[in-house]
Amino acid sequence: MYRTMIVPILSILLLSCSSPKEKKPSDSTLHTNTFHFKPISKEEKEQYAEEIAPLYQKLLIQRGFNGAILMAKNGEVVFEDYHGIYDYKTKDSITPVTPFHLASISKTFTGMTILHLWEEGKLGLDDPVQKYFPEFPYQNVTIKLLLSHRSGLPNYVYFMDDKKTEVTRVRNKRGKWVRVVRVIKSSAPSFKGFATNQDVLNFMITNKPAIQALPDRGFHYCNTNYALLALIIEKITQQPFPKYMQDSVFTKLGMHNSYIFSIADTAKYIPSYQANKAPFKLEKLDCVYGDKNVYSTPRDLLLWDRALYEGTFVSKATLDMAFQPFSHENKSKHNYGLGWRMLIDENEGTIIYHNGWWHGNNTVFTRLINDTATLIILGNKYNRNIYAARQITSVFTGKSDTTRLEE
Repeated sequence: MYRTMIVPILSILLLSCSSPKEKKPSDSTLHTNTFHFKPISKEEKEQYAEEIAPLYQKLLIQRGFNGAILMAKNGEVVFEDYHGIYDYKTKDSITPVTPFHLASISKTFTGMTILHLWEEGKLGLDDPVQKYFPEFPYQNVTIKLLLSHRSGLPNYVYFMDDKKTEVTRVRNKRGKWVRVVRVIKSSAPSFKGFATNQDVLNFMITNKPAIQALPDRGFHYCNTNYALLALIIEKITQQPFPKYMQDSVFTKLGMHNSYIFSIADTAKYIPSYQANKAPFKLEKLDCVYGDKNVYSTPRDLLLWDRALYEGTFVSKATLDMAFQPFSHENKSKHNYGLGWRMLIDENEGTIIYHNGWWHGNNTVFTRLINDTATLIILGNKYNRNIYAARQITSVFTGKSDTTRLEE
């Protein structure tokens, strides 16, 4: 059965629009809290729960959902449920402390950690990758271009697996020129064994797989960008990425059920599952982190959400910069900032979000800025209905919204 939970949380910052300039905030503006949520009444919380419950049943439970959901309004949980099996081998159930692979939601942590180090003056957003790795074979790729997916670099998910991307331009049925990306067999050698981030970098240095585009010529979503950002964090902090994130991010924010999965954790791997419950076995790219491999819970993600609103991890000015759109080649409401996807609608308001997919993990982290509401859905059995379930947010907006958000 589903169940609701109502808990008090701290006050948060109201996000506002600002210029995308990269000017570092002054010390006096860092980590200040100037906005307080308007509390919602017990009756309002109960009303939200009553409206959410049938939508949850229709959009998720009746469609094979296996996972966890949490919804918050004005900083307070109004609905929460944990449904299904965590480990089909042991039959362990999903609980509030069950950690899920967040897949690409992990990029929000990597991106914000880079900006945190930038605020501390430990890196520059215009620093080239060669500053940290002199043998890196691609010119004019900066930290900012990695953050915004404008580096043009090839995706390690393909080039580490005997594949490469081929980009061509063709006319569609309407006669308009469009880009077509194909994945084809590559002549480059395949990596054997479990790959690490350093292996990805070494492979690029040795084999120089072909780029998707020249730097800053367009948006090309690419996992390589965030795998490299994790290596840069290691270089700057002189700590393994999993340890730095544990000590300086998760523990600091009270996220006690969150961690980074790495090659050291392979012996205790719990698989995610295909729709037919067949487990996904560990594969050679499963130990690369930064682009993925944050494990967390809905309650811990709500703490992450609070930290962003409150400005306790990065300042409001820095977050405003991260939420600016950096890709305008194709006119669309959809865009990407620095570590975040966004849906920008002048009439409906801005949605800041990141979804994720890896193996059987489907994940949703949606922040309705105008409504100060948050939707978190984490699943460990492949189910694309998880993405469509954002329709549940109609209980906050008062409007039925079926706009497709990027997976």
